[in-house]
Amino acid sequence: MPANPPKWFYAAAVIALVWNLMGAAAFISHATISEEAIAALPEAERALYEAVPLWATIAFAVAVFGGALGSLFLLLRRKLAEPVLIASFAGILIQFVHSFFIAKSMDVYGPGSIVMPVMVIVIGAALVWFAQKAGKAGWLR
Repeated sequence: MPANPPKWFYAAAVIALVWNLMGAAAFISHATISEEAIAALPEAERALYEAVPLWATIAFAVAVFGGALGSLFLLLRRKLAEPVLIASFAGILIQFVHSFFIAKSMDVYGPGSIVMPVMVIVIGAALVWFAQKAGKAGWLR
């Protein structure tokens, strides 16, 4: 029988779910942006947006929807949380490899644009660690 997790476990899982749902909302906004909104972007930003390959968009989707699903699995105390959050983390890394090393988005947005991606990578890694810790502690079934 799985051990009962401490109360902070549930608080952390809810925060993780909210964080990843915000990411899912950002993806939906990205995927459904109107042609008028794209046309209104500065030329350099528009060029970046229009040049995003399908594989990078898929990585973005895997990152955010995998993160939300993995966080939900944490909240429900399911062992599936770990592999789903690992897939989400892989999506995060792939997406940012494209953004910063292939598309060179920092050239357009400036050095300050690295803050949010670093935060996303750190949180993604922390969620994988958290799921592994929860599994080893017997909190997941």
